[in-house]
Amino acid sequence: MRKLFFYLPLALFLALSLFLLSGLFSNPMERSSVTVGKPLPEFSLPDLMRPKLQWNAKKLKGETFLLNVWGTWCPTCNAELAYLTELRQQGVKIVGLYYDLPKDPTFDEPFNLATLQQEVAEKLSQRGNPYQFNILDASRTLSLDLGVSGAPETFLVDADGVVRLHHIGDINPQIWRSKIAPLYQQWSAKP
Repeated sequence: MRKLFFYLPLALFLALSLFLLSGLFSNPMERSSVTVGKPLPEFSLPDLMRPKLQWNAKKLKGETFLLNVWGTWCPTCNAELAYLTELRQQGVKIVGLYYDLPKDPTFDEPFNLATLQQEVAEKLSQRGNPYQFNILDASRTLSLDLGVSGAPETFLVDADGVVRLHHIGDINPQIWRSKIAPLYQQWSAKP
């Protein structure tokens, strides 16, 4: 019995070490997504620039597109705007899902749509505008339903409204060619 108590801490230490070691060799950009293979979650959210216009999953059906989660506050999002704009010029449909940072009532100004619209317009005029339109997810309901952990993240959605890919991180020429373009072409070619 004493030997068991002697070896128990050693066994726990080895198990914990193996678990942590496996994390060192995993790719944080590659994780399973619960949304892949499922329809876009139901939602009704306003257009960022035309708030009286409401978007929902049904309105987005009919054409394969990329749903790009982004924010003006995100440096990686800003860096990918130029390449995404090139993709749009090549005929890739890209819809923005604006991911707003949560506001701290003690330190932050209250949410102001006009200010946000101005920031977005300035950023897109400086860096390029890849978006057909932007959906405003101020309360993060759609983002949470999609399993978004931050920005940028991109979802490939087919013409039937089914999520076919969830990519975490920026889209650059290498990522596009190796990971996203083959699936985009495959799902765009489906009748």
